Amino acid sequence: MNARLWLGRIGWMVLIWTLSVAALGVVATLLHYLMRAAGMH
Repeated sequence: MNARLWLGRIGWMVLIWTLSVAALGVVATLLHYLMRAAGMH
């Protein structure tokens, strides 16, 4: 039971980390395209 609880917690941490990295990638890509559109390249 205790190992299952820890696996669940680690799973949630990995999921949140993955989503946050993906969100940062999306924001960086959007900023890249906005800067290109503004003539900064």
